[in-house]
Amino acid sequence: MAAAVQQMYSDTKFGIGPIVENGFYYDFDSTHKFTETDFVEIEKRMVAIIDSGILVEHLYIPADEAIKRYKDDGQDYKVEILEEIKNGERQAITEADIEQQKDGQISFYKVGQFMDLCKGPHVEKTNDLPKDGFKLTKIAGAYWRGSEKNKMMTRLYAVAFEDKDALGNYLARLEEAEKRDHKKLGKELGLFAFSPLVGPGLPLLLPRGARVRTELENFIRAEKEKRGYSFVAIPHIAKTDLYIKSGHMGKYDAMMPVMTDQEGSTYVMKAMNCPHHFEIYNAQPHSYRDLPYRIAENTTVYRNEKSGELSGLTRVKSITQDDTHHFVRHDQIESEIEMILGLMTTVFNIFKFDNFRVQISVRDPKNKEKYFGDNELWNKSENILINAAKNWGKPYSIQEGEAAFYGPKIDIMVKDSIGREWQLTTVQLDFNQPENFDMTYVAHDGSKQRPAVLHVAIFGSLERFMGILIEHYAGAFPTWLSPVQATIIPISEKQKDFAQKVYNDLIAAGVRAEISDANDTLGKRIREAEMQKVPYLLVVGDKEIAAEAVAVRQRGKGDIGQVKIAEFTKQITEEIKNKI
Repeated sequence: MAAAVQQMYSDTKFGIGPIVENGFYYDFDSTHKFTETDFVEIEKRMVAIIDSGILVEHLYIPADEAIKRYKDDGQDYKVEILEEIKNGERQAITEADIEQQKDGQISFYKVGQFMDLCKGPHVEKTNDLPKDGFKLTKIAGAYWRGSEKNKMMTRLYAVAFEDKDALGNYLARLEEAEKRDHKKLGKELGLFAFSPLVGPGLPLLLPRGARVRTELENFIRAEKEKRGYSFVAIPHIAKTDLYIKSGHMGKYDAMMPVMTDQEGSTYVMKAMNCPHHFEIYNAQPHSYRDLPYRIAENTTVYRNEKSGELSGLTRVKSITQDDTHHFVRHDQIESEIEMILGLMTTVFNIFKFDNFRVQISVRDPKNKEKYFGDNELWNKSENILINAAKNWGKPYSIQEGEAAFYGPKIDIMVKDSIGREWQLTTVQLDFNQPENFDMTYVAHDGSKQRPAVLHVAIFGSLERFMGILIEHYAGAFPTWLSPVQATIIPISEKQKDFAQKVYNDLIAAGVRAEISDANDTLGKRIREAEMQKVPYLLVVGDKEIAAEAVAVRQRGKGDIGQVKIAEFTKQITEEIKNKI
């Protein structure tokens, strides 16, 4: 793609072009203003390059020579990268041996007149590539190196697969994903809204959206209480001293701005709940008999995310977590993680998420100064999480450099109903903050010992989880979670009183019901209720009044006939009880 762009728009300057899931992107700085209308011609030029069977050459070039070559070509962005490599500020893109690296040899690949830094490997010649397995998909703006201080570049995205069929399957899934877009469905279903006066990344849950979140909160609270969690409540701000002590003020870059009160004390809105929860632990003495000590809270934190990274409910500034902290003896860590994974499995099976993969985030071995604690504690905690994943028996991978500054973590990845992968549950193991906050318990021999802390969120962010669920279900929530579970539709004004009686009976039984008593035609009211993806539509006419029944239309099944009110009430309440 970059070679095609170079041929078509010769003054283009090239940034970076990494692979991403299912494809790649490239950042360009050009006098040409790219639009999606350019895609057809760029794709034609890409096919011509493939058909030409151009040799893909692997070259090793000394850093100084490469810098001069790119300077002569006016490729400022490449020069910047190469100078960093030369100065040891960036890992060299090389597959050369150690001696070559010492001599400053850098790996490049060349396709015709286009040459780029790349470690490879690549095909031998361009016609080894499938010419019908790729497609340019979208354009976006991107600041060079992600900084708003730098120039805005044009980012072209593409997807690439091994053949036409694989591409077609992916594009079909993409089309389905667009239909399920939670931002679109959230508006259509009246679940949430955003206001420019409130601010970006600060969602407003409308009554139906708030109902869904309340059901999620009640569900996770009940599951945790069954397992001995105690729920607590904390304020939404704290003195900056708390976050200086925890290290967040120095190492976490998304803290909200500091506020100063009339006495000169400084406060900040909480970006994490753990420092508050540590103070709850320290508020009372603890014995080894008290542990594990599990505290939980569904509460909102506030993070100063960049506006360009915000997206619907899946990336927001106000994040409601189903947060838990487990204070445990060191000999309890593995069994506690096993309990957590069991809870998570129970919870996600309800939502039909059953394809799990484990991602273990550990330190960046080259930048250990970014993290609290010594090597011994980190090695111990990382090995414990790896062994826990092995014992669970699910596939796992290790991600260097993705750990929190105070400890490694397990992220649980799940696939939704159309095969997309999402990160949900997080389990972080922390030996460092117990030292930092001087947490202790009295051991069986009377000595004071340090607990370990497990930081756990099953849903993670409730806002993000709701966004994922909207797309997972395409807005058609299961009956127990639907904001409206049954809509009663009287055929005419004559049946209004009977419709009210049905409504009263359902409400008394704990069913979320509503009456559609608008003046529109029956057909239109049925269509509107179906568009709202209500699980059950209950049509009532004179026949239903005579039979003390309702004519039931079930979502996805259509008409299922006349059902006695008592029988229908029993059926739907069983569905709700059993989380169906």
